[in-house]
Amino acid sequence: MKKSIVLLVLTLLAIECSANNLQAFSTKGKKVTVYTTASNTDLRLTLTATKSFAPADQPLESEVSVFVNPNKTFQTFWGIGASITDASAEVFAKLPKSKQEEFLKAHFDTEEGIGYTLARVPIHSCDFSSASFTYVSDEDKELKTFTIDHDRQYRIPLIKKSIKAAGGKLPLYASPWSPPAFMKTNKSMLQGGKLLPEYYQAWALYYTKFIKAYENEGIPIWGITIQNEPMATQRWESCIYTAVEERDFLKNHLGPTMQREGLGDKNIVVWDHNRDLITNRANTIFGDPEASKYAWGIGFHWYEVWAGGEYMYENLARIKESYPDKKLLFTEGCVESFDAKKYQHWPNAERYGQSMINDFNQGTVGWTDWNILLDQRGGPNHVNNLCFAPVHADTKKGILIYTPSYYYIGHFSKFIRPNAKRVSTVSSRSHLLTTSFINEDGKIATVVMNQSDDKITYKMFIGQQAVEETILPHSIQTLIY
Repeated sequence: MKKSIVLLVLTLLAIECSANNLQAFSTKGKKVTVYTTASNTDLRLTLTATKSFAPADQPLESEVSVFVNPNKTFQTFWGIGASITDASAEVFAKLPKSKQEEFLKAHFDTEEGIGYTLARVPIHSCDFSSASFTYVSDEDKELKTFTIDHDRQYRIPLIKKSIKAAGGKLPLYASPWSPPAFMKTNKSMLQGGKLLPEYYQAWALYYTKFIKAYENEGIPIWGITIQNEPMATQRWESCIYTAVEERDFLKNHLGPTMQREGLGDKNIVVWDHNRDLITNRANTIFGDPEASKYAWGIGFHWYEVWAGGEYMYENLARIKESYPDKKLLFTEGCVESFDAKKYQHWPNAERYGQSMINDFNQGTVGWTDWNILLDQRGGPNHVNNLCFAPVHADTKKGILIYTPSYYYIGHFSKFIRPNAKRVSTVSSRSHLLTTSFINEDGKIATVVMNQSDDKITYKMFIGQQAVEETILPHSIQTLIY
C-alpha cells in the first residue's frame, strides 16, 4: 500500500513539473548576445548587441515573434563540417604557409574560426580529384595490391593538420563514388554502371581495408556511407544501386564483413543522395530487420532541385516518424556552376541557411558541406564539374576568399556544439526561419534568418520573458543566452 502511495505522489509531481515546464528554465539575470551577418553591410559574424530579458505581454497578431521552449528538446547534435577531398588538399598544398595556418584556424578554431567538428572523405577518387584512381591494381580481385600511397601526398597531410587544428578530435566518415572499373558492369568508374554480383564480397572487403589503412596512419574513421548518390549516372565516378540492391549488399555482404573484420563498431550510413527518393530507400532498408541492424542512419544531399523539384524537407520528418531510432545526416551540398564573379552572391549563403535550419528542425543530427576548399576556378575537377565552396583560394595570388556561405555556416557551427540538444523553436511569420539548440554548458543558441527585403523587429519569447531585436534584410543572427 505504501509503495502505491509513493508511486502516486511521484506521478503527480511529474505531471505538475510537465505542466509548468516553462518555469524550469530561468531567464533571470541572463544576457543575450547577438551576432549578425547581413547583406550590403560589413557585418560578418559580428557582435552587434547585448540585451537582457524583460517581462513581456501577450504578443499581438501585428507583431513578429520567435517562441523558444527550452524544456522541450529533440535530437542530440553531432556536428557540422565539410569534405576533405583531393581537390581541397591539392589547393591547400599550394598556399603559403601563413595562409595554410589561416585556413585551418578559420575552419577548426572555435574562437578565431567557425569550429568545424566533423569531416567526410572520399574512398579513392571522385570528380573532385585531378584524375580517377583506385587503391588496387587493375583486375586485382583479391585486393593484394591495396595501398593508400596516393593519399599520402596531399590528402592525409591535410586531414592530420585538420585534426590537430580541431583540438585532436575530428570524426571522419568515408564514402565511395565508384568501385574499381573491373568490378562493374560498364567496366568504367564513370557513367554509372553497377557492381557485378561476383565482386560484392571483394568490394565489401575494400571498405574495411580503407578503414584499417587510415587508422594505421593515426586517422580514426567514424564510419562509412555505402555509395555516394546511388541513383545518379554521372559523367564522373558513379555507381547505381536500387533500394533492394543496396539493402541486400548491406545485409549479406558489407554488414557481416565489417563485423568479421573487427569493425562492427563503425557506423554505416545508407542512401547518401537527395531528399526526394529518401523515403523509399529508408522503407526498403530500415523495414528489413536483418539489413536495418547494420545501419546507423540515412544520409542525404540537397540537389533534388536539379530535377525541377523543390527542397523536400518534410520527407525527413516522415523518416523520423517511421524510424525514430535512425539518425539523419546531411552528407553533401554545394552551389553548382562556378562563376568567379559570384563569390559574394548572397543567395548562395541563404541556400545554406535555409537548408540547415529546415534540416535541423526535421531531426538532422549533423551537416556536412562539400569541398572544404577549392581554387579560383572552382576545382580542380577532372571532368570540369566546377562548383563553389564557402572558401576559395586564389593559388596565383596566394590568398583566401571567404564567401558569405562561410559566415552563414558559422552561425551554426561556431555556437552549436557537439552533444547539444535541439530546442522547440518557431517563428510567427514565414519571413523568419529559426532553430535553437541548448549546449552542454547550458547556453542556448537561437539562429534567426531573415529571407525578406524588409528590416524586421521581432521579440524572442521564453515563457513570459522576451528580448526585442531587429534583423536586417537578407541577414542571419545567432542569439546566445
